[in-house]
Amino acid sequence: MSGSPRILLGTDADDTGRLAAGVVLGTVRANPAAVLGLATGSSPLPLYAALAAAGTDFSRVSGFALDEYLGLPDGHPQSYAEVIRTAVTEPLGMDPHLVHVPDPHGMDHAAHAADYDAAIAAAGGADVQILGVGSNGHIGFNEPGSAFDSRTRVVPLAERTRQDNARFFESPDQVPVECLTQGIATIFGARHLLLIAHGEHKARAVLRALRGPVTEDFPASIIQRHPHVTVVLDAGAASLLGDLACG
Repeated sequence: MSGSPRILLGTDADDTGRLAAGVVLGTVRANPAAVLGLATGSSPLPLYAALAAAGTDFSRVSGFALDEYLGLPDGHPQSYAEVIRTAVTEPLGMDPHLVHVPDPHGMDHAAHAADYDAAIAAAGGADVQILGVGSNGHIGFNEPGSAFDSRTRVVPLAERTRQDNARFFESPDQVPVECLTQGIATIFGARHLLLIAHGEHKARAVLRALRGPVTEDFPASIIQRHPHVTVVLDAGAASLLGDLACG
C-alpha cells in the first residue's frame, strides 16, 4: 500500500537540512541502534551538518551508503567512502565499524553486491533511507531504465549524471563511468524514505518524482508507491508543485 508523501518546505538549503534532521533525530532518539541509509551528493550535506550540530549520540547507529564509484583509488576525496567518513561518520561520532560503503576494489563485484544486500537485511533493513534525486530521475545511481526489482549491482553512469557530477572533479574526464549502487528494490525496502532536494534546477525532477507516471524510465517515481515517504524541499525545488507543496 502506498501513501501520499509528507512534504516539508524550507526556506533554503540549510533550512531543509534542519527539517530533514528532525526526521532522522526522531528515529534515532526512539531507537539508538537505528539503521540509516546514507546518501552522498550535495543534497544531504545540510542534513548531516544539522545532525552533527544536534549533539545526539550516534555511536550505536549503523549506516549503509547508497553507492560508490568504481575506478577511484583508496582515499580519493570524491570517493563516497571518503565523503561518508568526513561528512557523516566523524562529525556524528558514529562507530566506523558500523558504517558500510560498497567496496569498489574487489575482483568479484557481483558477489560483493549480493553480500552488501545481505548485510543490510541482516541489520534489519534501513529505518530511514536518505535520498537525493538526480536531474534525470536517478536515486542512488539507479539510472533511467533501472528495473524496480533491481538489487545492489554495478551500473554504468549516464552521461547526464557524469556531467552533473563533473563539478566535484578537476575535469569531466575524471568522473568515473561506473559505480556500485544499491538497487531500487533494496532502497524501497527501507521503512521510511527521506528525499531531500533544493534549488530550482531540481524542480522538474521533483515534479516528475511526485506527480509523473510511475515508470522505470524515471526511477525516483517509485517513491509514489512507498507507504512512508517524507520529502524536504526548499522553495526552488518546490516551485513547480503548486498546491501539492502545501503538505
